Amino acid sequence: MRLGFDGGEQVTKRCIAFAAAAAMFICPVTAAEQPILCTSDAMIVFDASSSMVGNGVTLVSRIDEARRALSRVLPQVARSRRIGLITYGPGPFEQCNVKINLRPTPNAAERILSTVRSLEPAGRTPLTTAVEDAANVLDFRNRPGAVVLVTDGEETCSRSPCTLARELHALAKALTIHVIAYRLEIGWDGQQGRLETKCLSDYTNGLYVPVSTEEELVAALQKTLGCPLVSQN
Repeated sequence: MRLGFDGGEQVTKRCIAFAAAAAMFICPVTAAEQPILCTSDAMIVFDASSSMVGNGVTLVSRIDEARRALSRVLPQVARSRRIGLITYGPGPFEQCNVKINLRPTPNAAERILSTVRSLEPAGRTPLTTAVEDAANVLDFRNRPGAVVLVTDGEETCSRSPCTLARELHALAKALTIHVIAYRLEIGWDGQQGRLETKCLSDYTNGLYVPVSTEEELVAALQKTLGCPLVSQN
């Protein structure tokens, strides 16, 4: 899909006078203040590129930390929504490998975890294609849905996350993309990789959550996949 950005919609702030005995005024909340929709279908886009074998500041590899975090979160959140999985990285070394592992399925925790446990990081980071595939699986033009991208690096397969974000914004019924930036590595262009990846959440009213530990990753997954009791700003 290669359609241009339509300029977006302006959020209008206004208070509506509600005629009641108490003569109270009720102001609608902005999109950022509304509770995250946590019952629509969701797709996890999981980074299994070669950099996920690194261990950074711990003795545990990044992918093992991500596996453990998912195992702590998915059994609970998968009870309330259908979740699917797309992975990128496994397969031929240094290639742009993307695979749709599971479409949104009820109680999918064990199936997702089983797949994630079997991954062998090898390829590059085609996160733009992976997110686009996730949006298509969710039928984003006709249905609401959420994508949760877990990545430790920027796009390395010659596509622009910002271009995709603008296209999805223009065409989607109600698609939200959350980006969990897991010890995000910055490429040769300095900050540009991080700014490009952040476009995905910025254009779709999603969350951009930088994390550097397993505990922070658990909290980010709960925040983006779970059902909060109160609105999150």
